[in-house]
Amino acid sequence: MKKITYILSLLLVVVFYSCERTPIEANFEDVEKFSIYDYLMENKEQFSSFISILEKGNLDKTLSAYNPDGTNYTLFLPDNQAVNKFIEESPLFSSLNDILNNSDYAAAFSRYHVVNMGVHTNQFPFGAFSEPTLSEDFLTVSFVIETDTSYYRINNQASVIYPNIEVSNGYIHLIETALKPVTTTSYQWLEQNPGYSIFKDAVDLTGLQHLIDFNLKEDETLRPVTLLVEPDRIYNQNGVSNVNDLAALISPNDNNYTSATNPLYNYVAYHILSGQYFIDNFEGESTNYITFSEIPLNINGLGIDIAINKAKEDTIIGPSGQIIDYIGFFYDESNVITQSGAIHFIDRIMKQRTPSRSNLTFEFYEEPLLNNYRLEPGNYLIEDSEALINIQWSGADLFFIELGEQESSAWGADYLEINGDFIISYTTPRIIQGRYRVLLRAEAFNAQNALVEVFLDGKKIGSLVDLTTGGSSNSPFQTIELGTVDFKRYATHVVEVRPLIPGRFLWDFIRFEPF
Repeated sequence: MKKITYILSLLLVVVFYSCERTPIEANFEDVEKFSIYDYLMENKEQFSSFISILEKGNLDKTLSAYNPDGTNYTLFLPDNQAVNKFIEESPLFSSLNDILNNSDYAAAFSRYHVVNMGVHTNQFPFGAFSEPTLSEDFLTVSFVIETDTSYYRINNQASVIYPNIEVSNGYIHLIETALKPVTTTSYQWLEQNPGYSIFKDAVDLTGLQHLIDFNLKEDETLRPVTLLVEPDRIYNQNGVSNVNDLAALISPNDNNYTSATNPLYNYVAYHILSGQYFIDNFEGESTNYITFSEIPLNINGLGIDIAINKAKEDTIIGPSGQIIDYIGFFYDESNVITQSGAIHFIDRIMKQRTPSRSNLTFEFYEEPLLNNYRLEPGNYLIEDSEALINIQWSGADLFFIELGEQESSAWGADYLEINGDFIISYTTPRIIQGRYRVLLRAEAFNAQNALVEVFLDGKKIGSLVDLTTGGSSNSPFQTIELGTVDFKRYATHVVEVRPLIPGRFLWDFIRFEPF
């Protein structure tokens, strides 16, 4: 299914999932005083099971009030029939009373259904919501198109059967089954879904289970991963019936599968991206993503389809006669969220391909601490120099500034700030060898800003950068071309900034553009 189909369909009147249950409109005169909880109580007969769970979890007062963050709430609401369906499929509970007798689970279950912001379906992402649930988890959205109907699906579990019930403190979307909290790692998900057994067995054979078998909530220093997986049916279509067939295809002359130099080892590691990416994160750019193999993976989201290794795969003819020279995604099935990150499913066997250079913009997303700060606007003093992995500094205090929804010319509405006679350096992820333009983006509209020199791998690049001028009141952050570099090998690199005249330095990003 084409990405463009999703985009166009979102602009149309959507025919939602048909169901025998009759949706109930909010029936009130004064929307300004009619909360999510008021809606539930007005329709208590239909939603009594969920009401009893949220009251047991002490969520009733929360949903009766405005969000203190000023962003409202979104409730994905299962009716009694949906809760019964959840209980019937649950290995833990045999009745509603079983849930009510477990107050901790009731609290987690009810909070898992509430996103900490109000979201109309017009604002649904094709990936994860930008804000977590009240249980500090993230929900994902898929948009499913079938022959005679189209609908949203939450977490690839629950179809939205009636959307956009607007109340005073947010939105309610009715769902056809209750959401199952994320309780599995990426590896456990593969274990529990037999349609992906060949890739799972390859993970076992190469000893790479540890890369996808962890819970991010248990260790804030861990970085999420994104897993790209071929379903068994794709392997079967290519004559691969089991993991032994896959090993013979990928590594016919080397059975030391746990060696980092082994082709099968690198094949599996090539399917694991460092960082959490949902489908919508791939859109709008073409870049190389860091994998756990010795080379990165190129994903091109600039076209109609999101294309993996575009122009590097054998050409096939698509169902509409189009030429396909890339690996595509099964969009409907993807955006699976786990305790370890995200899982997507791909439509061809993905062998390692020699990567091409691409634009690389580094905004310090490799730092778990900064990613935690990004969840909430604020000025964060980084007191522990060992708290960051790839950033080192001395001579002055370092802050991370997250602006949230505030309008800013900073690329991601966040930046590093250091003020004084400092030295700050950043070690990039590995970059494909070749020639690049090097660009620095920083604030350049303040007389208190520093005049800096920039060094790349210990060698000065470009001339003195005067950050007191160049920007404007409307656009204080500016992208400054430093010069060019010719990398000779695929490796990490160190960017160091030193002031010739001390002052403020607000660092947005460092970018490398092939030429």
